Amino acid sequence: MTDLYLGADRATESEAAAVDAALRARGVDPVVRAETERLYTSGRARRRERRHYLLPALHALQNAAGWISPGGINYIAGYDGLASSVRAEGGHVHLGPCLGQCERAPALFVQGAGGRPDYVPADAEPFELPQAGDPSLRLLRRIGTADPESLESYIAHGGYEALRRAGQMGAEAVLEAVAASGLSGRGGAAFPTGVKWRAVAAETGRPKHVVANCDESEPGTFKDRIVMEQDPFAGAIERLRTAGLLGPDAAGTGHDFDIAIWRGAGAYICGEETALFNSLEGFRGEPRNKPPFPTTHGSVGEPTAINNPETLLNVLDVIIEGPDAYRSRGTERSPGTKLLCLSGNVRRSGLYEVPFGTTLGDLLALAGGITGTGELQAVLMGGAAGSFVGPDSLGLPLTLEDTRAAGTTLGSGVVMAFDTSVDMTDVVVRIAEFFRNESCGQCVPCRVGAVRQHETLVQMQKRGSLSPAPRPSSTTWPR
Repeated sequence: MTDLYLGADRATESEAAAVDAALRARGVDPVVRAETERLYTSGRARRRERRHYLLPALHALQNAAGWISPGGINYIAGYDGLASSVRAEGGHVHLGPCLGQCERAPALFVQGAGGRPDYVPADAEPFELPQAGDPSLRLLRRIGTADPESLESYIAHGGYEALRRAGQMGAEAVLEAVAASGLSGRGGAAFPTGVKWRAVAAETGRPKHVVANCDESEPGTFKDRIVMEQDPFAGAIERLRTAGLLGPDAAGTGHDFDIAIWRGAGAYICGEETALFNSLEGFRGEPRNKPPFPTTHGSVGEPTAINNPETLLNVLDVIIEGPDAYRSRGTERSPGTKLLCLSGNVRRSGLYEVPFGTTLGDLLALAGGITGTGELQAVLMGGAAGSFVGPDSLGLPLTLEDTRAAGTTLGSGVVMAFDTSVDMTDVVVRIAEFFRNESCGQCVPCRVGAVRQHETLVQMQKRGSLSPAPRPSSTTWPR
């Protein structure tokens, strides 16, 4: 990466061409004709300032050059050649390492120069869903049965049925159904989806946005990635427009609706909704103060419903079968099913879908039980930001209310099991290291505290004073 300061460097032809192509692919003229058209400007971010195209431009530059070059930054900012013109007029330009603008620097991984990188090896093993063929599946029912690259296959397996039905129901009926279903957010906060959507719908006079928060950066979480890869139709936006399912009068509903996919830069903090907005708009990924809330001031300052992909998947069933049928699964206070990411010392790790209320022990048994020593030591619930439970929690019902009462969380759906051979002190130190590296640096308690926490744990580990508490009980699975 490079410091973002004004310099004399100029972009190469390949760098400029890559940035221009990335912008033209989004219908943007890369030629800057006015200050408000620059991608990289100060002040309030509005759509007309085009700053929200910064991340795609930076990705294009890195793919072409292998790094974020000073010349490429100057080109993206619209200042290409300005330093040279100042010198030509007799002025003096002094290049400094920092101008106090570090909050505008993109943090990116350095990669080899070349074209678009391969994200998946060509010889990767085909994906297999542990519960494939289970008739009780709802959210995962198309995975492994529908071709993720075929629009026709998706439609044949019930694709867009909910969209057509929602168009027939009308907006108010859809809002009532979502509220009556009791659906809560699946990203970790469990906020009632109906309340959020109703608040956005109540805003008038301004454009509204729906953001699917796919920034799945919690360690141990992979449900959203699998859903997006295996349950179509993520790569078919142009075909959807051609088929009339997007754009003006989408699917014959009388509403204009379109979709754009934006690739983030991998920051952990951008899983927080307002930090994600900042990143999408070309600003540093840091959380905003609340209020105002996204329902009134979200993406580009306009009313926004931001939901986890799993939440949006649940809405399809609410629309297709109705709120009463939806509530027939799960529990009274946690209706529906939940996607859970099982990993660690289990026989069949992977993505599982179970009704709310399934116990932790039943879930682990569904995955074939514990491997290694065959004896369970601990389970990490909810990811790095969650908490550990022991073998005495195998009877814990996996619901929002029961996990909260037990002092733990479902969070993003992480269930990571550890057998008795695992040194849990190493796990705790690794989690502390993760938070040390991923702190966005906005607040002192995290920016400094995460570093001190990690240093303290490392010192305690070296002295041997960091050790797990005695296990209250143990459970052994057949080997």
